[in-house]
Amino acid sequence: MCTLEKRGNLFFLTLTGDDDHRFSLTLIETLIFALSQVKSQAVHGSALITTAHGKFFSNGFDLAWAQSAGSSSGAVARLHHLVSSFKPVVSALLSLPMPTIAALPGHAAAAGFLLALSHDYVLMRRDRGVLYMSEVDIGLTFPDYFTALMRSKIGSASARRDILLTGKKVKGEEAVRMGIVDSAAHDSEEGVVEAAVRLGEQLVKRKWNGEVYAEIRKSLYPEICGVLGLVPKTVVASSKL
Repeated sequence: MCTLEKRGNLFFLTLTGDDDHRFSLTLIETLIFALSQVKSQAVHGSALITTAHGKFFSNGFDLAWAQSAGSSSGAVARLHHLVSSFKPVVSALLSLPMPTIAALPGHAAAAGFLLALSHDYVLMRRDRGVLYMSEVDIGLTFPDYFTALMRSKIGSASARRDILLTGKKVKGEEAVRMGIVDSAAHDSEEGVVEAAVRLGEQLVKRKWNGEVYAEIRKSLYPEICGVLGLVPKTVVASSKL
């Protein structure tokens, strides 16, 4: 389902396999455990790169599992369980004591799009992949932390309107113009990961204090951190002082 690898000060969290990496309860639990491992092994100058195999970064929640409940009420209950279970993944990424980079090999939809936005930097391919919030098309409302993260990470009101209210599918170069991703100049799965590694290597050279970095991140996004219950500490002092 996913692997965690450490190369020097770079952690690589990879969604494995050639499927569309839908978030089942098992995958969500695995992600939470992997992120806890990253946090426990963090040092000054660490960074995380999250990527995936195949043409999908992630296609969102495991809706087939929810729909297999046998009734509408059962499906809704299962979906709510997925939504609440995924919240700690977003929380872990926003409080992780290091820079984080999402390297998208392809499509990122719904909760998969949210996973990408939970990182500090997002890189896409030029030749493949879209960002897509499918909820309006399939008849689902957004959890509070979904919309809070969207407001925190996508500065343009018109971009948020198009993504959330029209289900616009955004390709890489347009996503750069909209300020959603940082680059989309990569022509292969390997190319986008290589770009993420180059960025990660630049960031780890700074050898930032991870706790300070995480607290600054929390203060930068007060709305989503408030929804998640992540309260920034008043003062975190670096050993350089």
